[in-house]
Amino acid sequence: MTSTAAADQPRGSASSEDAATGAAAQQEADDVLRAHDISSRFRTDLGWWGWVVGGISVVFTAYHLYAAFERPYNAWMHGSLHVAGALALIFLLYPASKRLLHVKPSGNRWLDVLTGRHRGIPWYDVVLAVVATVCSLYIFFNYEYLVSNQVAIIGYSDTDVLVATLGVILVLEASRRCVGTPIVVVAGVAILYALFATGSVMPGNWGHRGQDWSEFATNMFLSAGQGIFGTPIRVSSEFIFLFLFFAVVLLRTNIGQFFNDLAFRAAGRFSGGPAKAAVAASGLQGMVSGSSVANTVASGSFTIPIMKRAGFKPHVAAATEATASTGGQMVPPIMGAAAFIMAQNISGLEYNELIVIAIIPAALYFTGAFLSVHFEAKRNELKGIPPEELPSWKSIITRIDMLLPLVVIIGTLLGGASPMRAALFGIGTALALSLLRAIIEHVVPVISQATKEGKSPLSEIGKMLVALVYVVAQMLVAGARTALPVIAACATAGMVAGTVTSTGLGGQLGAGLVALAGGNFLLVLFMVMIACIILGMGLPTTANYVVTATVAAPILYQNFDVPLIAAHMFVFFFGILADVTPPVCLAAFAGAGIAGANPMRAGVSAMRMAVAGFLIPYAFILEPALLLEGTFTELILALGTVVLGMIGVSSGLAGYLIAHGTVVDRVLLVVGGVMLIYPDVVVSGAGLGVVAAAVAIQAVLRSRGHKADMESGFTPEIDYDEAAADSK
Repeated sequence: MTSTAAADQPRGSASSEDAATGAAAQQEADDVLRAHDISSRFRTDLGWWGWVVGGISVVFTAYHLYAAFERPYNAWMHGSLHVAGALALIFLLYPASKRLLHVKPSGNRWLDVLTGRHRGIPWYDVVLAVVATVCSLYIFFNYEYLVSNQVAIIGYSDTDVLVATLGVILVLEASRRCVGTPIVVVAGVAILYALFATGSVMPGNWGHRGQDWSEFATNMFLSAGQGIFGTPIRVSSEFIFLFLFFAVVLLRTNIGQFFNDLAFRAAGRFSGGPAKAAVAASGLQGMVSGSSVANTVASGSFTIPIMKRAGFKPHVAAATEATASTGGQMVPPIMGAAAFIMAQNISGLEYNELIVIAIIPAALYFTGAFLSVHFEAKRNELKGIPPEELPSWKSIITRIDMLLPLVVIIGTLLGGASPMRAALFGIGTALALSLLRAIIEHVVPVISQATKEGKSPLSEIGKMLVALVYVVAQMLVAGARTALPVIAACATAGMVAGTVTSTGLGGQLGAGLVALAGGNFLLVLFMVMIACIILGMGLPTTANYVVTATVAAPILYQNFDVPLIAAHMFVFFFGILADVTPPVCLAAFAGAGIAGANPMRAGVSAMRMAVAGFLIPYAFILEPALLLEGTFTELILALGTVVLGMIGVSSGLAGYLIAHGTVVDRVLLVVGGVMLIYPDVVVSGAGLGVVAAAVAIQAVLRSRGHKADMESGFTPEIDYDEAAADSK
């Protein structure tokens, strides 16, 4: 690892003991990830089936790369191939229950085969994979018939209804296996509403004309542009898959370690430096990650041990990592893969414009996270890492080329290129850099050594080429596997969106919520926030956004004068924040698993550290200038008051601004901070006065050397090398 100043010098090979320690730490991280992230609970002991699954995965990813260049089919046919391959792989890779991952053979060969206890894939999952593939390919091979007047006039045949029924059921089961039960519950409620909530059953205007099962199933599975093959799957098949594969290729270049080293070099020496570096590193990795839980485990296995050694309590270290990793889903250009769907949902807004608009909210979120960490460190008198123990700038600069794929992809997007073309450029750049680095680090030394010894290097080069092909194949397999939960989530979320739209449920929810709030705008915002957090619990970012954008966002822009972009960003933020909001705060639970902390205590601490995320959406709803919907002067004033407000709230919750606080000044800081964030001159001015009063109180306390409610802190020496080794 090149994370210290000594990294500039060559190191010897790791001992077998170090290797064993690293393997144990990696296994522990994998166990934590599987415990808290359903998408990580796939089969690994496939036996000879591994070749089958690997072959399908390679073809699946290769097809998407080919389709991005040639676009051989229309959106519906392409989407059917997209779903067919994904469903096949899901049933082959994901067992019906996590308990089946650890079932041991009984000893009776035929009984084990019948019950699926043998090594590999049970026969019934193979059957489900085949049936799911056939159902999706039915659309591909019967496209002309499905869009013909025959269907419009005569209707669907019994075969069509059977295929649609199986398709809907298998999509739900696939989502349950690799995404989780929550999204299936949401979809199930939507289905029940579509089938049974008729005008004769539901009170008031909550009913609709009603649908029977055949109508519902065919609308969801055999209709172009809606249901399972609606906007989410179309965007997934055209854009999201490519960006997820880009992330896989980029992470293979070891850019995660580069982000860690860069963050620790930049922020590690300051007060609470390890936690600040963790916030920065996780935010950077979150740009290319589609899961806050996976990001928490990947980054946290390195950052959490270092934070604990620096004096941060385990639950605080877990909360810091969870807060930063969750915020990574808000960072453009990928934004947890939801940005592509958001751009499709907001008419007149291009994806290239959206990623620019999203910069300010994301920057404010991480500013708030830095402030929370800073005041926490100050309260506990925690120091930074000595400069000599940090990664050297030389070791970082020599790897600066790792950022080139991100520069290329962002530059091409801002230059007006389509997301698909930008993703291809990014993938090509990352692959080219990886190949060039491999040639410099491995091929050139082999040729040089062979030349010195008068031998032919062709044999060794041939072995390296075989290894290169194997690595590329691994990337293709990982790209397919990474996309599976997103594809399943998009398919199921499409059903929810289709049901809400076709039944008029969205309008009824909006009218009911506004009536319940008595028309009070702030109360409606609060209710929408709660709804988004509940709907987002346990859902991946993409499905999270699709559901909240369909159910909650229309409440704001249809009943109030809220810009479309503000309404969609509002629900997007709060849906994501479910990952750090108790009781179902999966990112915090994952961090607690690594830190050895109480999960619920970590969740509460994460919610406190992410307080900026709970305030910023209100700020840009009330002051759209934060989303570039106003003048430059309005933007600067809004930024100033919001940052001052976040300082007040963060320091009040932490219990330290310039001195250890009392209950009175902490309450004043929080109240004044919230008032500052409210975009009204009178209210913000009053808030500034309240914060000033709290500062005056703390200044007096500081002059007297008063330390109220202070817990004893300590400032140990931090061995960065040892902490990093422990995290391998």
